[in-house]
Amino acid sequence: MKKLTSGALYVLIALFIVSCGSDDSFVVLPDPDGGSETEIVHSGILASDETWSSDEMHILGDKVVVNAGVTLTIEPGTIIKGVEGEGSLASALIVARGGRLIAEGTSSNPIIFTSILDDIELGEMSGSNLSETDNGLWGGLIILGNAPISADASEVQIEGIPADETYGLYGGNDNNDNSGIIRYVSVRHGGTLIGEGNEINGITLGGVGSGTIIEYIEVAGNKDDGVEWFGGTVNVSNVLVWAADDDAIDIDQAYSGTINNALVIAFSGTDHALEIDGPEGSTDGSFTLSNATLMGVDDEIADFRDGALGTLTNVYVTGFVSPSADLDSNNEADGEGDVELDDDESSANYAAGNLDLVSWQINLPSNTTLQDIFRDKADIPTSGIQNDIPNFATAVTPGLRSVGVDMSLFSGWTFADQKGKLIDIQ
Repeated sequence: MKKLTSGALYVLIALFIVSCGSDDSFVVLPDPDGGSETEIVHSGILASDETWSSDEMHILGDKVVVNAGVTLTIEPGTIIKGVEGEGSLASALIVARGGRLIAEGTSSNPIIFTSILDDIELGEMSGSNLSETDNGLWGGLIILGNAPISADASEVQIEGIPADETYGLYGGNDNNDNSGIIRYVSVRHGGTLIGEGNEINGITLGGVGSGTIIEYIEVAGNKDDGVEWFGGTVNVSNVLVWAADDDAIDIDQAYSGTINNALVIAFSGTDHALEIDGPEGSTDGSFTLSNATLMGVDDEIADFRDGALGTLTNVYVTGFVSPSADLDSNNEADGEGDVELDDDESSANYAAGNLDLVSWQINLPSNTTLQDIFRDKADIPTSGIQNDIPNFATAVTPGLRSVGVDMSLFSGWTFADQKGKLIDIQ
């Protein structure tokens, strides 16, 4: 199928759809080469169940919302492209509370969300014209649920969605809430400005419950965070984040599920491989992250803030710079290459065993010690993290790690593998 060199036509179509003022609108475009393939431009709120087939190219003309009581099914191998645009014109797929997304790809036929500027064609796993540094070209995937969160209220509005749009609410009291199935899904080149001063994450999970199945997901080349959890109880396994331009994995509002087999591949724009915040309200919650590999460059390994709670076990760290090169006059690092307890509350949680680091292995930069890596701003002399380093962390050389991710589970179907990035990780 012949591809346009820009998303201008689709932006015009999206503007037309919006001007009509109706929900659940779409436009069918014939193959410009006269073939049988079609491109379908979606826009607005889905009012009834839909299935998006893999033999058609699907275009997000602006925000497409899976409304409460509606199920959107996306077939394996389907390609969805988001148009360019910011703010009210930002394209994104949003699953509202009570809506369900059944996006079950396979290792040989993943479901791919990407930009209209991507020259990928039906039946392909990647195009040839975009790399991991091409980001902010469309929005992203937002899943919202009824599981508990810890915020100012039991339900709040997801960032970037206007307050008068009720489909942007998330949070509730149903731990087992079910938002669908997301399996073998790759989200690429997203993160456009969706609200004032706010880029959208590659995948946003707001109050998503444990009845939801999320496994084998990838976010590549996103302008903001890779995957961000806002509370909720959903368990996620086999997650890869490559080249997030803010944080790769971001946890907020007392997320209390498990994340298993996670791979972070940072690039020069990444801020933190892990950014972990504690509860914002009276509800506590503690997550578990296990079997993770964090590969960095000139960025921070992990930042624990605002009373962070959780357990992080079997973590391998490699490729980060030495934090000792960036110490200030108070012998404190500026964030590059370290694991930091950023506030007194997080330090107290660590001391009490409520923030637990278990079985970490670090490929140390030259002239760096483990004491350089792990830092505690509260500087608790008898129970600070530096005193405990021998209990949970060891230095290893590349190729000799015994913890971390199983990279074979990302072989073939991910953008990172198709671009040869997995080969560089030791």
